[in-house]
Amino acid sequence: MLSRYTPLTAAPYRCNETYMEWKPCQKLQPYIRCFWGSPQPYRPNAPDALGLPEPEIVTPDTCVDIIFHIDYNSGRIEGNFFGIDDRTFVLKPAASDNRLVSTFAIRFYAWTAILFSEESMSGSKNQYYELGYHFSKLRQAIEPLLFDVNHMEERVRLAERYLLNHLHTERASSLFMDAVAQLLASRGNIRIGTLCREIHASSRQLERLFQEQAGISPKQLASLIRYQYLWRDILCNPHFQVLDAVQQYGYTDQAHLARDFKRFHSLNIPQARAYAKKTV
Repeated sequence: MLSRYTPLTAAPYRCNETYMEWKPCQKLQPYIRCFWGSPQPYRPNAPDALGLPEPEIVTPDTCVDIIFHIDYNSGRIEGNFFGIDDRTFVLKPAASDNRLVSTFAIRFYAWTAILFSEESMSGSKNQYYELGYHFSKLRQAIEPLLFDVNHMEERVRLAERYLLNHLHTERASSLFMDAVAQLLASRGNIRIGTLCREIHASSRQLERLFQEQAGISPKQLASLIRYQYLWRDILCNPHFQVLDAVQQYGYTDQAHLARDFKRFHSLNIPQARAYAKKTV
C-alpha cells in the first residue's frame, strides 16, 4: 500500500524548464515520491522560464523535500530540508535576472525521510533547515558534485546511488509503519482510537512515534492523507460526485467537505481543477 500511494501537488501536470519530475528506481519507490528540478541550467529571465501563472500555490502533499539551489554565477549552492506542511502557501517568482541557475530536489514521503536522516523529525512541521542538520552525510556526498553534474538524469543517478547505500530501515519503528499503512488503507478516514486498537498501541505512544519519525501527529497526517485522496479523485475521476465523496471519506455533509478541501488547498474545487489544468 505504501508504494502505491501517489500524492499530488496543486499543479501535478507542471513540466517546463524550471520543474520536471523523475521517477526513482524501483528499489527506492517505496521511499521516494520523486526527484524534481530543472532539467538543465537556465536563466530566470529567459522567455517563458517561469512557466506558471503568478502566484504559485503550494499545497500539503504529505511529503518532505531536500532542495539544492545552484547558482553558477556566484559559485554557491544552498541546500535545505523542508519538513512536512499542513498548510497551503503562495510562492512569488523571484525577480528576473541574468544568473545561470538550476535546482535539484529529492521528495520523500513524510514517513520515510527518517530512514535516511541523522536526526529525529520532531518539530519539523512547517519548518525548514539548513541541510546539514538532518542530512550532513548526504550533503557531503552530493553537494560538491552538483556544479559538474549539470543534467537532471545524471543527478538522479548520483542521488540514487547514495540513497541505496544509506537506506536504514531499522530507524523506523515497525509500529509507526503499521500505523501509516492503516492510515493509507483507510484513505485517512479512520479515528485515532480505532487506529490505536488496530495496531495495539496507546494514543500517547502513537503520538510520540509520529512526532519523532514524521514531525506530525497521527490525526494531522490522517487529515492530510484524506485530503490527498480526495484531491486525486477530484482531478482524476471523470465521474467524481461530491455526495459520493462525502460518504466515502467520512465527511458530515457537502459543506464540511468543501471547507476541509479549501482549508488545505486555498481554492474551491472548480478553482483547484482550473489551476491544475492551467499549469500544464
